[in-house]
This record gives sequence, C-alpha cells and structure tokens, in this order.
Amino acid sequence: MAKYVIGLDNGGTTTKAAIFNLDGVQISSAGMKTRAITPKPGYVERDMEELWQANCKCVKDALKKSSINPKDVIGIAVCGHGKGIYLWGKNDRPIYNGIISTDSRAWRYPKKWYDSGVHAKLHGQLCQEFMACQQVALLAWFKDNQREIYDNIKYVFSVKDYVRFRLTREAYSEATDISGSGLMDVRSAQFDKTILEELGIQETYDTLPPLRYSCDLCGKVTKEAAKLTGLPEGIPVAGGMFDVDACAVAVDVTSTEELCTIAGTWSINEYIAKAPVMDGSIAMNSLFAIPGYYLVEESSATSAGNLEWFLKNFMVYEKLEEGQEIYDVINKKVGSVSPEDSDVYFLPFLYGSNAHPLGKGAFVGLTAYHGMEHILRAIYEGVAFSHKTHIDKLLASRKPPQAIRMAGGAVNSPVWVQMFADVIGYPMETVDTKELGALGCGMAAAIAAGVYKNYQEAAAHMVHVARKVYPSPERINIYRKKYEKYMAVSQALDTVWWQFEV
Repeated sequence: MAKYVIGLDNGGTTTKAAIFNLDGVQISSAGMKTRAITPKPGYVERDMEELWQANCKCVKDALKKSSINPKDVIGIAVCGHGKGIYLWGKNDRPIYNGIISTDSRAWRYPKKWYDSGVHAKLHGQLCQEFMACQQVALLAWFKDNQREIYDNIKYVFSVKDYVRFRLTREAYSEATDISGSGLMDVRSAQFDKTILEELGIQETYDTLPPLRYSCDLCGKVTKEAAKLTGLPEGIPVAGGMFDVDACAVAVDVTSTEELCTIAGTWSINEYIAKAPVMDGSIAMNSLFAIPGYYLVEESSATSAGNLEWFLKNFMVYEKLEEGQEIYDVINKKVGSVSPEDSDVYFLPFLYGSNAHPLGKGAFVGLTAYHGMEHILRAIYEGVAFSHKTHIDKLLASRKPPQAIRMAGGAVNSPVWVQMFADVIGYPMETVDTKELGALGCGMAAAIAAGVYKNYQEAAAHMVHVARKVYPSPERINIYRKKYEKYMAVSQALDTVWWQFEV
C-alpha cells in the first residue's frame, strides 16, 4: 500500500502544502496568499492566527485534491522563511503580528553593534553578520519600543517553528533557523546567555525553546490540529527547516561538491561545508539540515520578489489570450530584446539591498525610446546580477562547481534560467518538482518516520534532476560588461542613500 508525506512551506507571501509519495513524485498541492500588513514604512507583518488557518486550509485542500486516504500519510514537516519573528505570549496566544524577513524596522541595532565593537567581539561564536530582520535585532527593538510585548513573551519562534507548535503543541527551536538568528553560539550549537547579555536582551534566554534538528521527531499531530487539517491524529511531525535548507536538500545539496542558488523573494546562494567560513568574506554561516555540516550562505531580499511587485503594480491590466498566463507574456517581451540592445539597469532593492543598508530600488538609463520589454529585461537582469554578487563571494572561498543547482520561482521561466547561466557563467540544473521547499520537508518527514536513514538516502529516492542549461559563450562576455555597469551604478548610488534615512 502506497504511503505519503506532506511538506508545508511558509514563504514571505504564500503558504503551500504538497503531498509526495516516497519516490518524490508530487501527488497534489494547494496554496494561498497570506496577507501582508504594512502599518509603517519598513514594517512587514502578518496575522499569526490567519497564517495558522491558511496552513490548515492548504493541507485540507491538498488532501482533497489528491484523493488519497489521509490514513496513508505517515508524516509531515514544515519549512518557512528565515529571520523575522513570531512571538507566542504568556497568555497562550500570539501577542503581536508575525514579522516577515523583509521587515527593516530594526536596522539601527546591527549598525550600533558594529560601531560599538560588539559584533567583532561575538563574531567567533555567531559565525555571521547581523541583519535588521534577525530575531536578535527585532527583540532589541521590542525591548526599546514595545516593552509590554517584550515582557510577556513565552516563546520566540521562527515561522515554521510556530506552525509546527500549532500542529503539536510542543515548542522547539529547530537548528537551521535559530542558528541564523544571531541568538546562539553556532560553533557549539547551543544557546549562550553571555551572548544575549552583550546584546542587551538577556531576559529572552528563557523564551528560547529547546534545540532540535530538521529530521528529529518533534511531536505528533494533536486531535485539534487533526480536526482542522484533515490529517490523522498522532502522525509524526519532523523538525522541519529554514526554507533555503529545504530547497538545498530537495536539489540534492547533500555533499560539499554542490552549490545552489534560489531565486524567490530572497536571493539565496549557498553550499555546505564541514567548517564555517570565518575570514569575513561570507555574511552567513548557520547549521545545516544535515548534522555536522554548516550552510555557507550569501543572501539578500533582492530576487524575484521584485518582479512580483512590478506585476502587481504595473501589469495587472495586461490583456491575455485564452489559456495564456502573464509569465508567458513577460518571457516573450524579455526575449524580444537582446542583452546588447538594452542599456537600462535595475537595482532590485525594493525589499532590501545587498549593497547598502538603506539602498532602494531604482531604474537607471531610461529614455523615451524604452518600452515595457526593456524594463522587464532590466528587472530580469538586475535580479541575476544581484545573485552574481553573492555567488562570486561564495566562489572565492571554495573550488568551482561543475554546475549550479537552481531553485525558486524563476526556474519556471526558461528565459530567466538561461540568463542566470549566461550572467553567472555556469550551467544551471533544475529539479523535476514544482514545490521544492515542500519536497525538502517531505524528505525530513520520511526520515522522521523511519523510511530513510538520512538525507543522502532520501535524495537518492526522491530527487530527480530535470534539465541542465549551459551558458552561451557569446553572452557571457556581453553580460560581463553589463555587470560592470550594474556595479558602477550601484556604487554611485551608495553615496546618496544615507539621505533617505528614516
């Protein structure tokens, strides 16, 4: 009798559930947008109860679409966006909206810790840079700005730890997420109160749930959650993981040879290593889903989310032919202009910058000649260029890969995948599944259920490479010159962003 696993993926804007068989074949999926709340510039929040109900609905809908017997589901796991914060109160309910990873309200705290020398003092333990959207900065912000919230925190959660808590009513901090929070000693893989004392938030030590790993059993589906989701009561719930780890294991980044890039809301670029990179060249080292490995990561909120913003605001009334999707129109427009014939540059900094802490999105080089096709090509290229800045940093600390595994929404565009290959200069490999994050969770669930012993074995059964796209030698040279201009534009604007301080 066939058995199945479920992966839940909570991104910055969308919640998805997908059901897989034990060979990694996606049986069904369901998703829905989750409402973003933006009460002030730089604030990006979501209603935590609404988010939980969205997860329940997605699971129930996926089960309905699949026509499988829910009793044949043997496990579930959750992944989600990293950073941000989801606070559970002493009153046994959410005490504030969830805060998403594109939130920048706490940007002053990393700057303060750099300027004061605190970061330099702690870097050997943290193994990463500070970011405004990390739990550490947000907790400091709450202490100074919302003390009544800060004093009534029961648990500090990442998004997927919150959703798993609602499934099981057992509170844990899973390693991949919490090791990127700025709250723990990554070297020793444990919480350290002296770190929190240095950062002025020592009161939060007791709000950090016990540490677990991605494929650990972290409880079972409760009667209440079973009723809301349609899942069988008592099935195992794995620890789950940060969505970038989930995508990495879902494209079989299970050894130090591979490197992957994920083009979603965030530009995520990563590989795994036996030791963190501590020479200052890499922004983020965290604990990987596979115990004993570190995730070496370069990332920023500068990826395909910029295109979604443009579609929402400027192409909502685009006329489509029957059966046509908006992405078909976009790809056709982008493909209609050659890279050498478009000298418009876009800085994909609508949600954050990897060049300057206050960097903003910008089009540069527009004239009356340019049309929608040039603007869309500039967005595609700007996102690819932003990924290249991160990948170049990663390649400085390791040997070149044979190819780069690519994931995220951009892989649905053949034009964009080819552009990534041409800009970065390496073959791009994509994997044969639509919901990579959910597949990574499904692999964790299969391990927790005892089907596979580790991620390597799970990947051998559940991961299938779909295609390999090679760079064009002619376009590599064209894009090399365009990238130099992109960097010149970015560096020139770095001189004015301080005037945008809020």
